Amino acid sequence: MDQKSDVPYDNPAWRILAYKVRERRIAQLWAMLDECGIRGILIKGYAAARNYPDPFERDLGDIDVIVARSDCARVMTFPILKDLGIDVHCGPRHLDETSFDELYKESISVEIDGIEIRIPSAEDHLRILCVHWLTDGGERKDRLWDIYWAVKNRPSDFDWEKCLGRVSERRQRWIICTIGLAHTYLELELNDLPFGEEAKNVPGWLTRAIESRWKSGVSHVPIHNVLSDRKTFWKQLRKRFPPNPVMATINMEGDFESFTRLHYQAGHIVKQSLPSLKRIWYVIFPSGRNA
Repeated sequence: MDQKSDVPYDNPAWRILAYKVRERRIAQLWAMLDECGIRGILIKGYAAARNYPDPFERDLGDIDVIVARSDCARVMTFPILKDLGIDVHCGPRHLDETSFDELYKESISVEIDGIEIRIPSAEDHLRILCVHWLTDGGERKDRLWDIYWAVKNRPSDFDWEKCLGRVSERRQRWIICTIGLAHTYLELELNDLPFGEEAKNVPGWLTRAIESRWKSGVSHVPIHNVLSDRKTFWKQLRKRFPPNPVMATINMEGDFESFTRLHYQAGHIVKQSLPSLKRIWYVIFPSGRNA
Protein backbone atom coordinates (compact mmCIF):
# COMPACT_ATOMS: atom_id res chain seq x y z
CA MET A 1 0.00 0.00 0.00
CA ASP A 2 1.09 3.52 -0.76
CA GLN A 3 0.72 4.80 2.76
CA LYS A 4 2.84 7.45 4.41
CA SER A 5 4.03 6.90 7.96
CA ASP A 6 3.46 9.65 10.51
CA VAL A 7 5.68 7.91 13.06
CA PRO A 8 9.50 7.66 13.16
CA TYR A 9 9.53 3.86 13.17
CA ASP A 10 8.48 1.04 10.91
CA ASN A 11 8.66 -1.76 13.43
CA PRO A 12 5.25 -3.54 13.54
CA ALA A 13 5.67 -4.15 17.27
CA TRP A 14 5.93 -0.42 17.88
CA ARG A 15 2.83 0.19 15.80
CA ILE A 16 0.89 -2.31 17.89
CA LEU A 17 2.17 -0.70 21.08
CA ALA A 18 1.19 2.78 19.85
CA TYR A 19 -2.27 1.47 18.97
CA LYS A 20 -2.73 -0.06 22.43
CA VAL A 21 -1.57 3.14 24.11
CA ARG A 22 -4.14 5.03 22.04
CA GLU A 23 -6.86 2.62 23.15
CA ARG A 24 -5.96 3.26 26.78
CA ARG A 25 -6.13 7.02 26.26
CA ILE A 26 -9.53 6.77 24.59
CA ALA A 27 -10.79 4.65 27.51
CA GLN A 28 -9.46 7.29 29.95
CA LEU A 29 -11.28 10.05 28.11
CA TRP A 30 -14.52 8.09 27.95
CA ALA A 31 -14.39 7.28 31.65
CA MET A 32 -14.26 11.03 32.33
CA LEU A 33 -17.09 11.74 29.89
CA ASP A 34 -19.24 9.04 31.51
CA GLU A 35 -18.48 10.36 34.98
CA CYS A 36 -19.72 13.81 33.92
CA GLY A 37 -22.73 12.44 32.05
CA ILE A 38 -21.44 13.76 28.73
CA ARG A 39 -22.10 11.99 25.43
CA GLY A 40 -19.25 11.73 22.96
CA ILE A 41 -18.69 10.26 19.49
CA LEU A 42 -15.20 9.13 18.46
CA ILE A 43 -14.35 9.91 14.81
CA LYS A 44 -11.48 9.50 12.35
CA GLY A 45 -8.24 7.84 13.58
CA TYR A 46 -9.09 4.85 15.74
CA ALA A 47 -12.63 4.59 14.36
CA ALA A 48 -11.30 4.68 10.78
CA ALA A 49 -8.62 2.07 11.54
CA ARG A 50 -11.33 -0.44 12.43
CA ASN A 51 -12.15 -0.70 8.70
CA TYR A 52 -8.61 -1.70 7.73
CA PRO A 53 -7.68 -5.37 7.28
CA ASP A 54 -4.90 -4.67 9.79
CA PRO A 55 -5.91 -1.77 12.07
CA PHE A 56 -2.33 -1.42 13.33
CA GLU A 57 -1.33 -0.32 9.83
CA ARG A 58 -3.22 2.96 10.13
CA ASP A 59 -1.12 5.66 11.81
CA LEU A 60 -3.05 7.40 14.56
CA GLY A 61 -2.90 11.14 15.15
CA ASP A 62 -4.98 13.07 17.67
CA ILE A 63 -8.00 11.55 19.36
CA ASP A 64 -10.98 13.30 17.76
CA VAL A 65 -14.22 13.39 19.70
CA ILE A 66 -17.49 15.17 18.93
CA VAL A 67 -19.58 16.39 21.86
CA ALA A 68 -22.76 18.44 21.98
CA ARG A 69 -22.13 22.18 21.81
CA SER A 70 -23.81 22.55 25.20
CA ASP A 71 -21.19 20.24 26.76
CA CYS A 72 -18.18 21.68 24.96
CA ALA A 73 -17.14 24.22 27.60
CA ARG A 74 -17.12 21.55 30.32
CA VAL A 75 -15.06 19.13 28.23
CA MET A 76 -12.53 21.84 27.45
CA THR A 77 -11.70 22.03 31.17
CA PHE A 78 -10.57 18.39 31.27
CA PRO A 79 -6.88 18.50 32.27
CA ILE A 80 -6.03 15.44 30.18
CA LEU A 81 -6.90 16.99 26.80
CA LYS A 82 -3.44 18.34 26.00
CA ASP A 83 -1.53 15.45 27.60
CA LEU A 84 -3.47 12.81 25.67
CA GLY A 85 -3.60 14.67 22.33
CA ILE A 86 -7.38 15.08 22.23
CA ASP A 87 -9.15 17.30 19.68
CA VAL A 88 -12.64 18.23 20.83
CA HIS A 89 -15.24 19.12 18.19
CA CYS A 90 -18.15 21.20 19.46
CA GLY A 91 -20.85 19.49 17.43
CA PRO A 92 -20.28 18.21 13.88
CA ARG A 93 -19.71 21.77 12.63
CA HIS A 94 -18.43 21.78 9.03
CA LEU A 95 -17.97 18.00 8.96
CA ASP A 96 -21.64 17.15 8.55
CA GLU A 97 -25.07 18.69 8.10
CA THR A 98 -26.76 16.36 10.58
CA SER A 99 -27.04 17.34 14.23
CA PHE A 100 -25.04 15.86 17.09
CA ASP A 101 -28.22 14.26 18.45
CA GLU A 102 -28.88 12.57 15.11
CA LEU A 103 -25.32 11.29 14.85
CA TYR A 104 -25.42 9.99 18.41
CA LYS A 105 -28.77 8.27 17.88
CA GLU A 106 -27.33 6.38 14.89
CA SER A 107 -23.92 5.73 16.48
CA ILE A 108 -22.76 2.26 17.47
CA SER A 109 -21.12 0.99 20.63
CA VAL A 110 -17.65 -0.59 20.84
CA GLU A 111 -15.76 -1.64 23.94
CA ILE A 112 -12.23 -0.62 24.89
CA ASP A 113 -10.73 -1.81 28.18
CA GLY A 114 -14.20 -2.51 29.52
CA ILE A 115 -15.41 1.01 28.64
CA GLU A 116 -18.26 1.44 26.17
CA ILE A 117 -17.50 4.16 23.62
CA ARG A 118 -19.52 5.40 20.68
CA ILE A 119 -18.42 5.71 17.06
CA PRO A 120 -20.56 6.90 14.11
CA SER A 121 -22.56 4.48 12.04
CA ALA A 122 -20.73 3.30 8.92
CA GLU A 123 -22.91 5.56 6.76
CA ASP A 124 -22.36 8.67 8.87
CA HIS A 125 -18.65 8.06 9.34
CA LEU A 126 -18.01 7.71 5.60
CA ARG A 127 -19.55 11.16 5.07
CA ILE A 128 -17.42 12.63 7.86
CA LEU A 129 -14.22 11.02 6.56
CA CYS A 130 -14.83 12.33 3.04
CA VAL A 131 -15.60 15.88 4.13
CA HIS A 132 -12.65 15.97 6.53
CA TRP A 133 -10.27 14.79 3.80
CA LEU A 134 -11.56 17.52 1.50
CA THR A 135 -11.43 20.13 4.28
CA ASP A 136 -7.70 19.42 4.51
CA GLY A 137 -7.48 20.15 0.78
CA GLY A 138 -6.91 16.51 -0.16
CA GLU A 139 -3.25 17.03 0.67
CA ARG A 140 -2.65 13.64 2.27
CA LYS A 141 -2.89 10.76 -0.19
CA ASP A 142 -2.35 8.26 2.63
CA ARG A 143 -5.57 9.37 4.34
CA LEU A 144 -7.50 8.54 1.18
CA TRP A 145 -7.09 4.94 2.35
CA ASP A 146 -9.60 5.74 5.10
CA ILE A 147 -12.24 6.27 2.42
CA TYR A 148 -11.04 3.25 0.45
CA TRP A 149 -11.43 0.84 3.36
CA ALA A 150 -14.65 2.46 4.65
CA VAL A 151 -16.24 1.69 1.28
CA LYS A 152 -14.58 -1.66 0.56
CA ASN A 153 -15.22 -3.11 4.04
CA ARG A 154 -18.61 -1.50 4.64
CA PRO A 155 -21.19 -3.67 6.46
CA SER A 156 -23.43 -5.90 4.36
CA ASP A 157 -26.45 -3.82 5.38
CA PHE A 158 -24.81 -0.49 4.51
CA ASP A 159 -27.52 1.92 3.30
CA TRP A 160 -26.38 4.38 0.62
CA GLU A 161 -29.63 6.32 0.92
CA LYS A 162 -28.91 6.84 4.60
CA CYS A 163 -25.34 7.88 3.80
CA LEU A 164 -26.10 10.36 1.02
CA GLY A 165 -29.75 11.25 1.55
CA ARG A 166 -29.15 13.07 4.84
CA VAL A 167 -27.13 15.88 3.26
CA SER A 168 -27.56 18.38 0.43
CA GLU A 169 -27.05 17.42 -3.21
CA ARG A 170 -23.93 19.56 -3.20
CA ARG A 171 -22.40 17.55 -0.38
CA GLN A 172 -23.53 14.31 -1.98
CA ARG A 173 -21.37 15.28 -4.95
CA TRP A 174 -18.42 15.96 -2.64
CA ILE A 175 -18.69 12.47 -1.18
CA ILE A 176 -19.17 10.72 -4.51
CA CYS A 177 -16.16 12.55 -5.97
CA THR A 178 -13.97 11.61 -3.01
CA ILE A 179 -14.93 7.97 -3.47
CA GLY A 180 -14.13 8.47 -7.15
CA LEU A 181 -10.65 9.69 -6.21
CA ALA A 182 -10.12 6.51 -4.18
CA HIS A 183 -11.00 4.64 -7.38
CA THR A 184 -8.65 6.72 -9.53
CA TYR A 185 -5.61 6.64 -7.26
CA LEU A 186 -6.11 3.52 -5.12
CA GLU A 187 -8.11 1.34 -7.57
CA LEU A 188 -11.21 1.12 -5.40
CA GLU A 189 -13.81 -1.06 -7.14
CA LEU A 190 -16.97 0.89 -8.00
CA ASN A 191 -19.04 -1.64 -9.95
CA ASP A 192 -21.29 -2.51 -7.02
CA LEU A 193 -22.02 1.12 -6.11
CA PRO A 194 -25.30 2.75 -7.22
CA PHE A 195 -23.36 5.83 -8.38
CA GLY A 196 -20.32 4.03 -9.82
CA GLU A 197 -20.35 5.82 -13.18
CA GLU A 198 -20.85 9.23 -11.58
CA ALA A 199 -17.92 8.58 -9.23
CA LYS A 200 -15.66 8.05 -12.22
CA ASN A 201 -16.55 11.49 -13.51
CA VAL A 202 -14.36 13.55 -11.18
CA PRO A 203 -13.89 17.19 -12.26
CA GLY A 204 -10.52 17.86 -13.86
CA TRP A 205 -9.77 20.82 -11.60
CA LEU A 206 -10.07 18.55 -8.56
CA THR A 207 -7.55 15.96 -9.74
CA ARG A 208 -5.15 18.67 -10.89
CA ALA A 209 -5.39 20.45 -7.54
CA ILE A 210 -4.67 17.40 -5.38
CA GLU A 211 -1.89 16.11 -7.65
CA SER A 212 -0.25 19.53 -7.46
CA ARG A 213 -0.35 19.41 -3.66
CA TRP A 214 1.02 15.87 -3.54
CA LYS A 215 3.96 16.88 -5.72
CA SER A 216 4.77 20.05 -3.76
CA GLY A 217 6.24 18.16 -0.81
CA VAL A 218 5.17 20.96 1.57
CA SER A 219 2.64 19.81 4.16
CA HIS A 220 0.03 22.24 5.46
CA VAL A 221 1.01 23.43 8.96
CA PRO A 222 -0.86 25.99 11.11
CA ILE A 223 1.06 29.18 10.44
CA HIS A 224 0.96 30.31 14.07
CA ASN A 225 2.99 27.21 14.96
CA VAL A 226 5.98 28.23 12.82
CA LEU A 227 6.38 31.91 13.67
CA SER A 228 9.81 31.28 15.16
CA ASP A 229 11.08 29.48 12.04
CA ARG A 230 11.41 32.15 9.36
CA LYS A 231 12.13 29.72 6.50
CA THR A 232 9.15 27.48 7.29
CA PHE A 233 6.95 30.51 7.94
CA TRP A 234 7.55 31.91 4.45
CA LYS A 235 7.03 28.48 2.89
CA GLN A 236 3.68 28.20 4.64
CA LEU A 237 2.72 31.74 3.68
CA ARG A 238 3.52 31.08 0.00
CA LYS A 239 1.58 27.83 0.20
CA ARG A 240 -1.55 29.76 1.14
CA PHE A 241 -1.52 32.12 -1.85
CA PRO A 242 -3.41 31.33 -3.90
CA PRO A 243 -5.44 29.21 -1.47
CA ASN A 244 -5.81 25.48 -2.03
CA PRO A 245 -8.85 25.36 -4.36
CA VAL A 246 -10.18 22.19 -2.73
CA MET A 247 -9.91 23.61 0.78
CA ALA A 248 -11.46 26.91 -0.35
CA THR A 249 -14.39 25.23 -2.13
CA ILE A 250 -15.26 23.14 0.93
CA ASN A 251 -14.79 26.04 3.35
CA MET A 252 -17.23 28.11 1.29
CA GLU A 253 -19.72 25.22 0.81
CA GLY A 254 -18.96 25.43 -2.89
CA ASP A 255 -20.12 23.55 -5.95
CA PHE A 256 -17.64 21.16 -7.56
CA GLU A 257 -19.19 21.90 -10.95
CA SER A 258 -18.72 25.66 -10.69
CA PHE A 259 -16.89 27.19 -13.68
CA THR A 260 -14.17 28.78 -11.53
CA ARG A 261 -12.66 28.50 -8.03
CA LEU A 262 -11.66 32.16 -7.79
CA HIS A 263 -14.73 33.37 -5.89
CA TYR A 264 -14.36 30.51 -3.40
CA GLN A 265 -10.67 31.27 -2.93
CA ALA A 266 -11.40 34.96 -2.36
CA GLY A 267 -14.10 34.12 0.16
CA HIS A 268 -11.78 31.66 1.87
CA ILE A 269 -9.13 34.35 2.36
CA VAL A 270 -11.67 36.71 3.92
CA LYS A 271 -13.19 33.99 6.11
CA GLN A 272 -9.85 32.68 7.39
CA SER A 273 -8.01 35.97 7.86
CA LEU A 274 -9.43 37.06 11.22
CA PRO A 275 -9.15 33.66 12.98
CA SER A 276 -5.58 33.27 11.67
CA LEU A 277 -4.60 36.75 12.83
CA LYS A 278 -6.09 36.04 16.26
CA ARG A 279 -4.08 32.82 16.62
CA ILE A 280 -0.89 34.63 15.59
CA TRP A 281 -1.64 37.45 18.05
CA TYR A 282 -2.12 35.01 20.94
CA VAL A 283 1.19 33.29 20.13
CA ILE A 284 3.02 36.64 20.19
CA PHE A 285 1.04 38.02 23.15
CA PRO A 286 -0.19 34.97 25.13
CA SER A 287 -1.39 37.13 28.02
CA GLY A 288 -3.98 38.70 25.68
CA ARG A 289 -5.91 35.41 25.55
CA ASN A 290 -7.00 35.82 29.15
CA ALA A 291 -7.33 39.58 29.13
